[in-house]
Amino acid sequence: MAARKIGPGTYQMSRVGIKSTAAIVGPKEGEGPLRTYFDEVWESETHQQKSVERAERMLLEDTMNLAVEKAGCRWPEIDLVLGGDLLDQIVSTNFVARRHQRPLLGLFSACAVFTEALGLGGLLVADHEPTTVAVGAVSHHMAAERQFRFPVELGYQRTPTAAWTATAAGAVVVGPAEVGHVVIDGVTFGRVVDWGSKDPNDMGSAMAPAAFDTIKQHLVATGEGINDYDAIFTGDLGVLGVNLLQALGNKEGLHFDDRLNDCGKSLYYLKEQDVHNGASGPGCSASVFAGYLHHRLLSGEWRRLLLVATGALFSPTTYQQGESIPCIAHAVSLGRPEAKLS
Repeated sequence: MAARKIGPGTYQMSRVGIKSTAAIVGPKEGEGPLRTYFDEVWESETHQQKSVERAERMLLEDTMNLAVEKAGCRWPEIDLVLGGDLLDQIVSTNFVARRHQRPLLGLFSACAVFTEALGLGGLLVADHEPTTVAVGAVSHHMAAERQFRFPVELGYQRTPTAAWTATAAGAVVVGPAEVGHVVIDGVTFGRVVDWGSKDPNDMGSAMAPAAFDTIKQHLVATGEGINDYDAIFTGDLGVLGVNLLQALGNKEGLHFDDRLNDCGKSLYYLKEQDVHNGASGPGCSASVFAGYLHHRLLSGEWRRLLLVATGALFSPTTYQQGESIPCIAHAVSLGRPEAKLS
């Protein structure tokens, strides 16, 4: 195993594999087009918990427990846990760590935290120690709405540009690659990009420039092109954000065409489920990858995937004070299993 820097924030790595994935989602997500790819669909948003925040913790805990079990591991065999969530002080991630009692690196890149954790975990494994890393991210619709906007009980009117924070969690166990594993072969950690957007109800447009910046940096550093990937999935740009990303690419001669898609666009039936711009939240890209995208690679339908989760780095306080919304995106390159490993 090895890792080497090939450009600003970009690293190649070899012989890093995904040992297992797990995805658990809420009832609305289970009504969407990806239902069959999830390990479990909750029957209710609260899952018999006293608060939606406690439900979010259980969602993450159950998902990570399942990923560890599917990897054929026990928690004492997990060297390090990486991940985060959307709530203040990443309380879901931290409180779940009270239970599993493994060394923790709690991370925050808002909705981009899953690829931040996956890329960092891959780098650590590529450099030989630790050997087994668990990665997880979670979000809960009602918990996020209460923190960033209003309790859903108020029944406020959502704007057409608004995204629907997913009640979902995804977890991955990363270790030395073995035959049959999807492999992680590269990562580009993004830089903070701020084009001056101030609308917390239009995150897709705010995050699209950061996604484009990271994708461009990744392709320049690796010497690859769009056609080297069967699919490029952003995190939660939604309909508007993907359209803007396409336009930014066309302006600079980087034509995504039909290779570009988005986890937020894929999680729901957009019109039928009345989610407007699509899904958002750390659990969006985490669950879509752990369920659907990993399956496409594992089955051999795709040869390579670039997963680019996107995050808006604001707080309820900053936007109320009139600050613009800085954004970030982290990209992880993944490949299908090969018959043998060199």
